[in-house]
Amino acid sequence: MSSSTPRLRRYNPTSDDFKKEEFPLYWLARVHGRYTLAMEKALKKIGMDIPRYRILFILKEQGVSSITEIAEHAIAKLPTVTKTVYRMKADGLVDTQPSADDGRVTQVTLTPLGQDAIDKIELATAGLFAQSFKGMTEAQLKRLNKLLENIFNNLPEH
Repeated sequence: MSSSTPRLRRYNPTSDDFKKEEFPLYWLARVHGRYTLAMEKALKKIGMDIPRYRILFILKEQGVSSITEIAEHAIAKLPTVTKTVYRMKADGLVDTQPSADDGRVTQVTLTPLGQDAIDKIELATAGLFAQSFKGMTEAQLKRLNKLLENIFNNLPEH
């Protein structure tokens, strides 16, 4: 987006014509904040938290993942993910083992207790997900995901 195009100025926070309610990242931040609060509340009821939820669901989809891959998908710092994974291992939710290809890489897998936790999380959060996307069609969700992916790819990695 060029801030020099008059009709686009109101979307640029550096412009005098800027309107926060018309800035997509304003809404992304608000959606993320409200979603996070709702997820924390739902997860707390079952003794879970968002970092564990993210790791469990990454493993649910991926099967086996390295700690580095988990950190990348969770958009979290490697030391934080490492600490969380080892706490989850102590709780019996995941197991770890060195990679057969590279012993420096730690592979993480779900345990049966981890799968049970996923089942509980799905029950606890199903209503939130249904409510979040109420009234939206599959085409709208696909378009939204594509737009968000474009913004993500436009942003610097670090």
